[in-house]
Amino acid sequence: MESKPSPDLEAICAAFTVDGRWVSTCPIPSGHINDTYCTKFEDGGRLVQYVNQRINHLVFREPELLMENIERVTRFAREKILAAGGDPDRETLTIVPTREGRSFHRTAVGTYWRMFRFIGGARTYDRVEDLRHVYAASKAFGRFQRMLAELPGGRLHETIPDFHHTRKRFEAFRTALEFDPTHRAAAVRPEIDFVLAREKDTGTVVDGMSAGRIPERVTHNDTKLNNVMIDDRTGEGICVIDLDTVMPGSVLYDFGDSVRLGAATAAEDERDLAKVGFDLDMFDRLAAGYLDAARDFLVPAETDLLAFSAKLLTLECGIRFLTDHLKGDVYFKIHREGHNLDRARTQFKMVAEMEKRMGAMEAVVKKYL
Repeated sequence: MESKPSPDLEAICAAFTVDGRWVSTCPIPSGHINDTYCTKFEDGGRLVQYVNQRINHLVFREPELLMENIERVTRFAREKILAAGGDPDRETLTIVPTREGRSFHRTAVGTYWRMFRFIGGARTYDRVEDLRHVYAASKAFGRFQRMLAELPGGRLHETIPDFHHTRKRFEAFRTALEFDPTHRAAAVRPEIDFVLAREKDTGTVVDGMSAGRIPERVTHNDTKLNNVMIDDRTGEGICVIDLDTVMPGSVLYDFGDSVRLGAATAAEDERDLAKVGFDLDMFDRLAAGYLDAARDFLVPAETDLLAFSAKLLTLECGIRFLTDHLKGDVYFKIHREGHNLDRARTQFKMVAEMEKRMGAMEAVVKKYL
């Protein structure tokens, strides 16, 4: 049932350049950061849909800069899609400007809102229902990176500084271990030793970028399956969404995190580690889709590390979970005692599985290059 929720979306929508009469708004219960709603307007006898989002300014401390990034990226994407003969209304997000010509609206109580045109005839998938969707989503992320490699105008803003700086994540872990504020370190020595034994891995990409061997790119930084809209008719990935974390980074972060999320055989917080593993067939589809879109613009220093990047980003995530466990669960939300430790253990189990199968993973990458 659709109803008018709190906050007053009808009043918020009035700040944007939308024609017609507000009809209804209903929450979209996906995503963990922003509040998202679908709004319907009646305009000339037809229903037109939009997406409203409240930007979580506690996570994204500078919403103005975040929206500046999104405005630049979507404007450029629109130009590229039009030049290629595509449909920019479906292949990139379209910002609805405010009546003052801005990309966002700030309410009297200090909340930040934005509005996008609704993309019909496509949907997102929270779980893999078809391996073809995995290929399509990975290809869409590769195409997104390739397109934005030509983005003019200098660096984008870092909406979350050092988000994937793995060496700094390791240093934060070591600090938490040194101070051990909740006295949990003694009970998790195997996990601590697992991380310490892989310290060298944490500098591989960041050191390569510092030395100029690995180029800095415009990257998405949240490459989940459900951040690509899949066309209902063709099954192709038509639009990359959730652009809040689009910022400077390495393509290796994007590909590696897509594998961490997409090739896992169990939930991120699975307690039974016997169920946790790495799906090489899923990795095959992820690599095939990504390289079919991206192989022509990548340099050897990037392609050489594609398989390794999956291990690195999984290790990084495990380090973050273990660090938060040692600090007393101050960052990630938990729903049970030891929740972050369970999450760390699943990541480390996947890392171990990837290490055993690294040769096979590298062979897959080589096949699609």
